[in-house]
Amino acid sequence: MEHKLALIGCGTVGQGLLQILHDKKDYLRDAFGFEARVVAISDKLKGSLLVPEGIDIPAVLELLGQGKSLSDYPKVLPGQTEPLDPLDMIERTDADIVAEMTYTDIKTGEPATSYIKKALRTGKHVVTSNKGPAALHYREIRELARQNALQFRIEGTVMSGTPVFHLAEAGLAGNAVLEFKGILNGTTNFILSKMETEGMDYGPALALAQKLGYAEADPTADVEGFDALAKVVILSNVLLGGSLKTTDVPCKGISAITKADVEAAKAQGLRYKLIGHAKIDGGVVTASVSPQKLPLSDPLAGVMGAQNALSLQTDLMGKITIQGAGAGKIETGFSILSDILAIHRC
Repeated sequence: MEHKLALIGCGTVGQGLLQILHDKKDYLRDAFGFEARVVAISDKLKGSLLVPEGIDIPAVLELLGQGKSLSDYPKVLPGQTEPLDPLDMIERTDADIVAEMTYTDIKTGEPATSYIKKALRTGKHVVTSNKGPAALHYREIRELARQNALQFRIEGTVMSGTPVFHLAEAGLAGNAVLEFKGILNGTTNFILSKMETEGMDYGPALALAQKLGYAEADPTADVEGFDALAKVVILSNVLLGGSLKTTDVPCKGISAITKADVEAAKAQGLRYKLIGHAKIDGGVVTASVSPQKLPLSDPLAGVMGAQNALSLQTDLMGKITIQGAGAGKIETGFSILSDILAIHRC
């Protein structure tokens, strides 16, 4: 079965998705009966394409790899490369699935939330890697999708392509998740790992993370715990059925942790990790983000470098821990593909 896809945002994640769709085209068709026709792209910086017969993916990847605009796309009809606001693109395309991959605004969830609602109101399924809409407006958007007999999927919002929501939905179907505890930010885990294993101070460890591309020039969202906070809210509301807001969750980052703190914990047989935690008790969901000293016997204690991990406490299977990449071009591109395939299977 062929699905027509429209991409909102074609930066790192969008290009990762396009690369996978091209490289695994034959495998996806043979293994799953899945074929993709990308019919539209709208990107704030790179331009727009609206090609109902299907976009030449290698040509787009070559253009973007050369730093060119989508307006340089060859062999188009008049109007197919005209600048299009995503809202206009959603209205004009006949795509059945919209992949929303724009930047995250954790304060408002915009403009991504408006794009997602527009797509659902015009009969299109939505998959996204954007934490803003999922953290701030999940219940509202999910209900809008239900009312329109559509799907809203968010696998890439928490642990990139590491399958948290697919695991809960399919592999652990029939289990109730009672509690979770996780390392949900690779940047802080990398910094804490370097402070312990190489004896680095916080400042140099952060600088190394920035040099390697794990941390942004402004690392506040990572090191103060705000990125992990958004993910904890998403997990709490999806897996535990909560209705938490970001303001409901106490949040503390790692910027005050010193090398001496890390060494003292190590001498006690403990290891610092920035932990996102939530549980449901008596129907009430509570959550937090904070640095914690874990015993080395804890599965999360052994997760080093930029990896993410999540332990789920379930009623039937006890504790299940999953570990994997929490970021990356191909990894997050895969998260979008996994959600598209889930829609395909329905």
